[in-house]
Amino acid sequence: MSVLWSSPLIWVNVLVGLVALALLVLSADEAVKRFVGLAHYFHLSTTFVGMTVISLATSIPEISAHLTASGGILAGTIDYQTGSAIVLGANIGSDVVQQTLILGMVVFAAGTLYFQRHFLWKNLGPMIGTTLMCIILGLDQSYSRIDGLILFSTFIAYTYFLYWDDRRHYKAHETVDPLTKDDCDEEMPETAKEAWFYGFMPLVAVAVTVVSATFVLHITENVVARTGVGGSIIGVVTLGIASALPELTTAICGIKNKEHGISLGALVGSNITNPLVAIGGGALLSTYWVPRPLIMWDLPWETLTGMILFAILWFRKGKLGRGGSLYLIGLYFFYLYFRATYFSSDTYAMIVSSVPFI
Repeated sequence: MSVLWSSPLIWVNVLVGLVALALLVLSADEAVKRFVGLAHYFHLSTTFVGMTVISLATSIPEISAHLTASGGILAGTIDYQTGSAIVLGANIGSDVVQQTLILGMVVFAAGTLYFQRHFLWKNLGPMIGTTLMCIILGLDQSYSRIDGLILFSTFIAYTYFLYWDDRRHYKAHETVDPLTKDDCDEEMPETAKEAWFYGFMPLVAVAVTVVSATFVLHITENVVARTGVGGSIIGVVTLGIASALPELTTAICGIKNKEHGISLGALVGSNITNPLVAIGGGALLSTYWVPRPLIMWDLPWETLTGMILFAILWFRKGKLGRGGSLYLIGLYFFYLYFRATYFSSDTYAMIVSSVPFI
C-alpha cells in the first residue's frame, strides 16, 4: 500500500483526515451556492433545479472521491479493494443518510411536506430503480467498465427526460427565484459577466474538494490498514455522513424559503446522481471491487427504505408529517446498528483478485 502522507501516530492521521474532511465539505458547499445561483439565473423550475443542477452540485464530494480513488487505483497509489470499499461505502452511506436521517430532519423542521404523485413516479421511482441496478450489477462483486457505462448512460438519458418534461410543463411551475441575496447567504448573478464569474468560482471550489478528497482517501486507507476495520464501514459511517452535509444545507435553505421543490429535488436527485454519476464514472475509469456487505445489507436496505417511503407517501396522498419524520430517523439508526454489529468487516467476504480490466 502506498499513501500520500502518513504519521506514525494514528491519532495524528485521524486529526489530519478530519481537517481535510472539513475542508472538503466547506469547499463543496461553496460550489453548491454558486451552482444554485447559476441555475436561478437561467430561470429553471425549482424541482428541475433540485433534481439536476443542485443534485449534481451537492454530489461533488462523492464524485470527487470516486475520481480521486479511480485515479489512485490506476496509478497504483491506492489499494484496489480498500479504495473501492471506502468510496462505495461513502457513496451508498450518503444515500442512506439522505433518504432517512436527513429527509426526516427536513420534514421535522418543515412540519409537513407534500409530494405530488407525479413526483413519486417521475423521481422517487427512478431513485429506487437506480439502487436495484447497483445491486444487480454488483452481484459478481465488481463494477466493470460496462457496468459503469450502463450507469452513466442511464443518468444522461434520465436527465434528458427531466429536461424535456420540465420544458413541456414549464408554465405550470413557479419560476420566481426562491432565493435572494439575503436568503441563506446566497447571491445570484444579475448579468452575463457575473454569470461567467459564478461559473469560474465553482471550478476553484471543486479543485479544493478534489485535493481534500485525496488526503481523506489516503489517510482513511492508512487507518483501515492499521486497525483492520472494514473500509466500507468507515465510508458508510464517517464519509457518508460528511458527504451528505451539502444536501442537508441545501434542503434546509429550501425549507427556510418555502421552496419544497428545491429540498425534495436535492435529496431525491442526489440519491439518483450518486450511484449513476459517481459510481458509474468511477467504474468507467478504473472498475471497482464491491464488498459483500454493500450487496447484502446497504443497497438492499436503501432499496427497502425507498419502497417504504414510496408506499407511505402513496397511501397518505403525498403527505409526510412529523410522525413520519421520526420513523425515518429511527430507520437510519436501526440500519446503522445492524451495519456496525453484523457487517463491520469486508474481509469475511473478500475475493482476492486483481483489477478486472475489460
